[in-house]
Amino acid sequence: MDQHNNNKNLIDDIDQRIIEALQQDGRRPFTKIAADLGISEASVRQRVSNLINNQVMQIVAVTNPIKLGFSLASMIGIRVSGDRLMEVAQEISAFDEVIYLILCTGSFDMLAEVVCRDNDHLLNFLTEKLYKVQGVQQAETYMYLRVCKDTGTAVRLFPRTLMCGA
Repeated sequence: MDQHNNNKNLIDDIDQRIIEALQQDGRRPFTKIAADLGISEASVRQRVSNLINNQVMQIVAVTNPIKLGFSLASMIGIRVSGDRLMEVAQEISAFDEVIYLILCTGSFDMLAEVVCRDNDHLLNFLTEKLYKVQGVQQAETYMYLRVCKDTGTAVRLFPRTLMCGA
């Protein structure tokens, strides 16, 4: 029987190797992963299901914004006044142009990654959407000149010895 760790916060060596295989190719057949790891396809299927159900990972299609007509990307640092942080975050996260929004420490209360078709679209987003959100005190926009590294949402895992306690 498969000795799988039921702790939602920990993964074992097999889980990590499955995640690594799917990060390389999210459509890789479970039969091939199973053969590479020397375990059954049913075990791979069950482990992937557990990893997804426990929100350790997700399998998604990652799009290329440039190919979809969104050639301008930027990061916007946002300061929020008063006690409206969560309300502002909820409102900003609903904008189609916002693809990533985090609450943070430092000079800003939140950072929003935004994709737009062009400068006019960005200007419209700033003036007609972002600046009209009640509680947005200041926004500072950093337009991307070149993306030097983009892993999508794939997070490189720590070495197996750190993750699995070996």
